[in-house]
Amino acid sequence: MNIAIKRLLFIIVLLGIWQGIYVAGLYPNYIVPSPVTVGTTLVEGFVGGDLLRALAASFKHLLIGLSLSIVIGTLLGVILGKSKQADETAGMYLIALQSIPSIVWVPLAILLFGFTETAVIFVVVVGGTFVMALNVRSAIHNVPPQFVRAARTMDTKGLQLFYRVEVPASVPYFIQGVRLAWAFSWRALMAGEFLSNGPGLGYSLSFAQDYARMDQVIGIIIIIGVIGAVVDMLVFSKLETNVMKRWGLLKT
Repeated sequence: MNIAIKRLLFIIVLLGIWQGIYVAGLYPNYIVPSPVTVGTTLVEGFVGGDLLRALAASFKHLLIGLSLSIVIGTLLGVILGKSKQADETAGMYLIALQSIPSIVWVPLAILLFGFTETAVIFVVVVGGTFVMALNVRSAIHNVPPQFVRAARTMDTKGLQLFYRVEVPASVPYFIQGVRLAWAFSWRALMAGEFLSNGPGLGYSLSFAQDYARMDQVIGIIIIIGVIGAVVDMLVFSKLETNVMKRWGLLKT
């Protein structure tokens, strides 16, 4: 059976279970609305433009924050990967920082920047930077030593060795880092927007919660999950697979 058909059938089964719970009246309608109600709410949100504006604001925050996290994370990763002293001192703290949930950074962001878009972008940057740095550091550490030895026999060293040998060998790990940075930044974005006063999907979710609009809450959660899955599958997963194949790390 085609994988697309399997996934479609799985969604149909989930919707059937959801509708069954609604019809059985196991929970009040304001707690578990029907799939039709949630679908109608989503359509109204898109037609009215509210969800489109929220999506545009969220992607604006994400693009700025993710771009900064990739740049900053790459620089940190290169420093830790190339400097033994930096790795032995700051490396362990990088792992500790990466393990902190994104929502923990929200109070600090609010204290630093207030309830502004800058605070949201700060949370996104923090969410993606450390995982990006760890992957870049691992990429440099995992460059095959025979590549380095072979380059040195041809009198390649210093910056030339870094750009012509270590950077190309690190590309697969770099792409993996970008994919993880996207995932962490997307989750951090929702945490930052949820506790902010600015536009975005997270703020729309918080607004719906305040007014006990469960149909909107479920609808926005579905949008967040679908966007995360679709972007990862259509963009980052394909990019990673293509790079792995080109570098001979994956069977064609």
